[in-house]
Amino acid sequence: MAARFTAAATRRALGEICARAGLDDADAVLVKRTVNAVYRLPRAGAIVRITGSAAMAHRVAKVVRVARWLAERDVPAVRLMPGVAAPVEAAGRVATVWVDATPLGGPATNPLPHTGDLAGLLRVLHGLGPPHPPLPPWDPLDDVRRRLSDAEALPADDHRFLEDLAERVGTALGAVRYALPPTLIHGDAHLGNLIRTADQGVLLCDFDATCLGPAEWDLVPVAVGHLRFGRDPRSHRELADQYGFDVTAWAGFPVLRAVRELKLVTSVLPVLGSSATVAAQFRVRLDSLRRGDDAARWSLYR
Repeated sequence: MAARFTAAATRRALGEICARAGLDDADAVLVKRTVNAVYRLPRAGAIVRITGSAAMAHRVAKVVRVARWLAERDVPAVRLMPGVAAPVEAAGRVATVWVDATPLGGPATNPLPHTGDLAGLLRVLHGLGPPHPPLPPWDPLDDVRRRLSDAEALPADDHRFLEDLAERVGTALGAVRYALPPTLIHGDAHLGNLIRTADQGVLLCDFDATCLGPAEWDLVPVAVGHLRFGRDPRSHRELADQYGFDVTAWAGFPVLRAVRELKLVTSVLPVLGSSATVAAQFRVRLDSLRRGDDAARWSLYR
């Protein structure tokens, strides 16, 4: 199978998407290319986010609905680009276009958000009533299964291992009893999904996993970031203190950690053959799961 989400392929797709949307893609800058491809359009003041997997494209309509709902309630979150269709479909891809809220100098010149910012935004989000029509209920393994069905260049034995692991984790998840009430959750609440704006505000972004579910789930990514990526433990403590709940001291945390780690391993399955660096880090993560090595350190997919 030919690699389908290479830098060249995503740049060609960007050109067609921008032509369809009436945007100037001259001087487009690739921000990242892993699960999705994200481009900055300096001339248009826009960010274009291109979905990497056909199996995950179904989420885009929900992302658009959530973004509009949050805007109606003036929640600090990224905004869809006015006057541009949402979503945009072209070149066999589905994309969304967002207002670029970062300073002219870009993120590199801007102070990074911290977990105190995240705690505050989660409290706002968790305090909202559920949207209407309702969002789908939390099913954190649905995307794992969908990505397995759309995996690129995944050996058969790895496929079987991940399918079996998803089954075991799903069984354990069914036995978890939650301490906090269910609510509207972001679904992927980590510092990488916060944006510092030109006026030093902080916005939520990436609503692919937003749904109705356990509030505990939104506290898991920062804790796993410390355990797997070696991030400063003070970040987790700050989040726990300011949110008012330490998810690592709760009996259900080991199961939710296992769910989070499985998702972090499988997120790149549809683009595994499109990036050698992604494939190498995938192998590090997968091998640690095979060994049951909870202390192995991971690096970001790049």
